Amino acid sequence: METVNILIEALPYIKKFHQKKIMIKYGGHAMIDHAAKSSTARDTVLLKYVGMQPVVVHGGGPEISRSMNKLGKEPKFIGGLRITDQETMDIVKMVLVGKINTEIVANIGLHGGKGVGLSGKDNLLLKARKRSPQVVVDQETGEKSTVDLGLVGEIEAINPELLDVLTQNDYIPVISPIGVDEQGQTLNLNADTVAGEVAAEVGAEKLIILTDVPGILTDPSDPESLIKKANIEEIMELIDQGIIKDGMFPKVGTCISALEKGVKYAHIIDGRVKHSILLEIFTKKGIGTMITL
Repeated sequence: METVNILIEALPYIKKFHQKKIMIKYGGHAMIDHAAKSSTARDTVLLKYVGMQPVVVHGGGPEISRSMNKLGKEPKFIGGLRITDQETMDIVKMVLVGKINTEIVANIGLHGGKGVGLSGKDNLLLKARKRSPQVVVDQETGEKSTVDLGLVGEIEAINPELLDVLTQNDYIPVISPIGVDEQGQTLNLNADTVAGEVAAEVGAEKLIILTDVPGILTDPSDPESLIKKANIEEIMELIDQGIIKDGMFPKVGTCISALEKGVKYAHIIDGRVKHSILLEIFTKKGIGTMITL
């Protein structure tokens, strides 16, 4: 009976999200642990088989840094953004497109799905422009200087044509966060930002960001302090109070931007929890933090 009740609980959500696009941002544990990678891919395939249209964007920052260290190149960051010269860009492409993307596509295929790997360069999916130099303040002297981030970009336009063709034909697009500028130059993009912008452009019903924390916590040391649901106004108050900061701040910013551009629901959930995607979509209780307008 327990299994039957689970199926009955899931039915309204299967109906509600039938033929709706679900944007999933893979990150953290869901991309590192072998069992978690397989489980996350299987859950994504399940969404397709019950009639939804999942689209995946993945990051890969830690893997890029490890590869840089192996090749004797020190990773450098300004304001959380990786300084990307041409040599670093070559490593970024190798890791994101050549390794992580193909692994995700393979896992989707092993579980009976039809995954297709893409980067933002395919059919000019992600048109980008180079980011402006960042202002840096010296902590000791207070002096300001500007630092060129190199081949780091921000999204200028999205061409959703290829994504629409793939999802309409039951494929699961898997996107690496790499863009291309007007000169055909490759630019490194923030994966969370790509997920939010693409979600808005394709009219996704949900944006789900997988992380290594339970969601937004009022006390980082207490998992019981999880905020299960909040609207944008409440989120802004939490930012003003200093509760949302550091690594959670850009993820929340991505969610707010996506919601303001038409995405109905945004979720920050714990990818370390087995089947977290399914728990979020198919149960009344849900998991993690849901942000709404």
